[in-house]
Amino acid sequence: MTIERLADLLANTNPGFFILAAALLLPFARDVASRAILMVGGPLVALVALISAEGLSINLQTVQFLGLELVLYRPDSLSFVFGLAFIIASALVGAYSLHRRDALQDSTAMLYAGAGVTAVFVGDLISLFIAWELTAIASVFQILAPRGPESARAALRYLVFQIASGMLVLAGICMYVAATGDTQFALIAPSQAGLPVGVMDINAPGAVLILAGFGIKAAFPMVHNWLQDSYPRASETGAVVLSVFTTKLAVYALARYFAGLEWLIWIGAVMTVFPVFFAVIENDLRKVLAYSLNNQVGFMVCAVGIGTQLAVNGAAAHAFAHIMYKALLFMSMGAVLYRTGTTKASELGGLHRTMPWTTLFCLVGAASISALPLFSGFVAKSMVMSASHADPALFVVWIALLFASAGVLEHSGIKIPYFCFFSHDSGKRPQEAPFNMLLAMGAAAALCILVGLSPGWLYQFLPYQEAAMEYLATDLWTAGHVLQQFQLLVFATLAFMLLQWRRWYPAEKPGLIMDVEWFWRRGWPVMARAVGKRARKAGRVVSGAIGAVGGSAQLAARQVFGPEGWVAANVPLSATAVLSLAILGVVLAISLFA
Repeated sequence: MTIERLADLLANTNPGFFILAAALLLPFARDVASRAILMVGGPLVALVALISAEGLSINLQTVQFLGLELVLYRPDSLSFVFGLAFIIASALVGAYSLHRRDALQDSTAMLYAGAGVTAVFVGDLISLFIAWELTAIASVFQILAPRGPESARAALRYLVFQIASGMLVLAGICMYVAATGDTQFALIAPSQAGLPVGVMDINAPGAVLILAGFGIKAAFPMVHNWLQDSYPRASETGAVVLSVFTTKLAVYALARYFAGLEWLIWIGAVMTVFPVFFAVIENDLRKVLAYSLNNQVGFMVCAVGIGTQLAVNGAAAHAFAHIMYKALLFMSMGAVLYRTGTTKASELGGLHRTMPWTTLFCLVGAASISALPLFSGFVAKSMVMSASHADPALFVVWIALLFASAGVLEHSGIKIPYFCFFSHDSGKRPQEAPFNMLLAMGAAAALCILVGLSPGWLYQFLPYQEAAMEYLATDLWTAGHVLQQFQLLVFATLAFMLLQWRRWYPAEKPGLIMDVEWFWRRGWPVMARAVGKRARKAGRVVSGAIGAVGGSAQLAARQVFGPEGWVAANVPLSATAVLSLAILGVVLAISLFA
C-alpha cells in the first residue's frame, strides 16, 4: 500500500474502526510489547486518523444497507471533541492495564472503546444503534472480570438496563423512520449555526422512546442505580474504562438529537443534587465516585437542555474534562484496590506514606473535579454555570448547580483523598502502584493541569469556537467569577472541617447504602412475600371451594351413573321406545316452529 493510499484510508475511515481492529487482534498478543502496541497504538492510530480527516460536517464514509444510506463517518465539531476525549482516554486505559494479563478483559475493553468512538462519528440513527448495542455487550465483561458472585449478579442487573435502553432506542428509531423516512441527523432538521444539534422534535413518532433509551444510558433519576451498582464491582481497570464511555456517549446523543429540550434542564438539575446526599454517607470510595459521576453528568444534561451555544460548549467541555479527571480518580482508587484489596474508607487511611505518587495524582483529580481555578474542571464547569445564570428564568436551576458544586467538593474533592490517604492510620503499608499505572495517572493529571492553565487548547475544539473564544476573552478569568468559585470552595472546606471537628460528619462504617436500589433489593422481595402470602391464602380458599364443588359433582355422578344409579336402573324396552319417540317429537316441533 502506497503512502498516498494509506493517508487516504486514515483520512476517510471512522477512527473507532482502528480501535476495533486492535481489539480483535488482542487475544493473539502473547507478550507485553505486543499488548502495548495494540492497547496504546490502536488509539494513537485512531488519533492520527481523526486529525487527518479531510473535512468536518461532510460524509466521508457511507454504505448502502436495505435501501438506506448508512453514514459510517461524518465528523463535525460536536463529535470531534467527544471523539478526541474518547480516543485519549482509550490510550490511557490501555497503558493503565498493562500490569496484568487478561485477554478477555483487555479485548472487550478495547471493543467497548472502539464502539464508543465509532458511535460519536457515525451520521445516522441505524449506525448509532449498532454501535450503541456493541458498547452495552462489550462493557458488561468489565463487570464480570473479577469472576465473583457479586460481580456476576451486578453484571446481570447492568445488562437488564442496557438491553432496555437498546430496545427503547430501536423501537423509537423504527417508529421515527417509518413515519419520516429520515435516518441521517444532518437531514432531520436545520442546523443550529451550521451545526446539527437538537435535530429531533420530541413530538415526532418514536422520539420519546429514543429519549428514554438515551436517558437510561445517561443514568437519569430513578433509572440511575445500575451505575452505582455495577462500577464498584468491576475490576481495578474495568471501572476506569466504564467511567469514560457509557454516560458520556449518552450525553453526546442527547446533545445531537435533543439539545434545547426544556425537560433536560430539570432532569439534569435533579441529577446534580440527589447524589450528593448519598455520596457523603457512602463508605465504598469507588461507589462515592459513581455517585459523583451521576452528579457531574447532571451538569452536562442540564447544559444540553439549555441548548444555547454557550451551554452546548459547556456540555462538550465538561464532558472532555470530566472524562480525564474522573478516569484519573478511578485510576487512583484502582491502584489502591490493586495494592490493598479494598476501597472501603473505614479500612483505609495513611496510604500517603507508601503511595505518594498515587496520592499526588488523586489530589490533582480532586482539585479538577472541585473546579479549582487553574484546573480543568473550572474552565469547563464555569461555562455551564454561566449559561444557567444568563437566563433569569433558570435562577432555581443555577442555585441547584451551585449547591451541587459545593457538594462535589465535599464528597470527591475532600472525602476521597482525605479518608483514603490521610485521616486515621490504617496500618497498611502497600507498595506504590505499578509503573504503567503511574504513567497513565501522570498523563491524565498533566492533561487536567494543561487544560486548566491553557483552556484555549480545549476551547478551539468546542462546537461553537467563536462563542468559546469570546467567553475565554471576556468572562472566564473575571475577578468576580474566580472569586465566587474560591468563596464556594473555601466555604465547603470550612464546612467539612467544622463537621469533622464537631464529629457531625457521617462516620465511615461498613454497610450498604441504597436509594432506588431498595426497590429490587428490599422492596421487591417484601412485596413478593406479601403477595405470595395472600395468594397462598386465596389459593387455599379457592382450592377448598373447588374441592367442595368437585365432591358434590362426584356424588351426583355416582347417583346417576353408578351401579345403583338412575342410568343403571332396569327400564322396560317399551318405555324406552316411548321416551325416544317423545324426544324425537320435541326436536321436530322445535325445528318446525322455532
